[in-house]
Amino acid sequence: MKKILIPTDFSSSAKNAANYAMHLAKQMKANVKLCNVVMVPLEVPLAAHVSAPLITFESLEYEVEQELKRYVKKLKERDEQETAPDSFHPLIEYAVGIGSVADAVTNFAADREISLTVMGMSGAGGIGKFLIGSSSRAMVEATKTPLLLIPDEARFLGIRKIAFATDLSKTDIGIIHTLAGFARMFNAEILIVHISEKVPDEGIEQPNKINVFLNEVTNKVNYHKIYYQHVLDSEVDNGLDWLAEYGQMQVLAMVHRQHNVLHKLFRGSYTQRLKKRISIPLMVFPPDCGNKPL
Repeated sequence: MKKILIPTDFSSSAKNAANYAMHLAKQMKANVKLCNVVMVPLEVPLAAHVSAPLITFESLEYEVEQELKRYVKKLKERDEQETAPDSFHPLIEYAVGIGSVADAVTNFAADREISLTVMGMSGAGGIGKFLIGSSSRAMVEATKTPLLLIPDEARFLGIRKIAFATDLSKTDIGIIHTLAGFARMFNAEILIVHISEKVPDEGIEQPNKINVFLNEVTNKVNYHKIYYQHVLDSEVDNGLDWLAEYGQMQVLAMVHRQHNVLHKLFRGSYTQRLKKRISIPLMVFPPDCGNKPL
């Protein structure tokens, strides 16, 4: 049985992501696993005249576990209210991790049953604000499974179209195969999008590269709802903004690898030029998860 991992810090952003993940789980017929991470407290030497109550690690872990139990109960009650008794109801389990958020969540996601991690974005939902958050950056860098980041304002209203931004790398074909497995569960279209500053019909090299890529997709990805669109823009981040605002899709998907667009968005001045807000979920694929079922 597939399983969706939901990291939570019990914030409103995290709870919104959990609600979104529950809707996904019902349609994917997947169970869910909530997790919270307890940071190991550091011993800080205090001056002799200063005294302060110390919260033991065991008591902190116990409090987190009790909070997870209460939250699981609320999610189950909401599921029972919203879903017919004879429909699929995800099993909900929970776990407490120890250490950094990225390391602990990555360890949970290493479970072979985990096919997707769903978590809230940092900040107010803008790509730029999300990229600035250190925990979000660390998660994208560390994830070994597809990661779906949910903006605060996103609500699950079905998935009818998924846009996949590509630089036409051959390794993206395997990722599209994995994405097709996800799209098939929602009968959703996949729009392959290439953003560049050149018009496709100028010259020969670029059209040939696009045609070769699309032919490979047709031959290797068995899904009938795949389309292609070229977005003309001199800046990739502006193209992504335009796509998010006017593309009429419910999910934007990208691959995170060294030196590609998403990596530059994290590292460079692109974050300062991202002005528009994105209100749709962002699905991040690690580069080595191609051809793996979601």
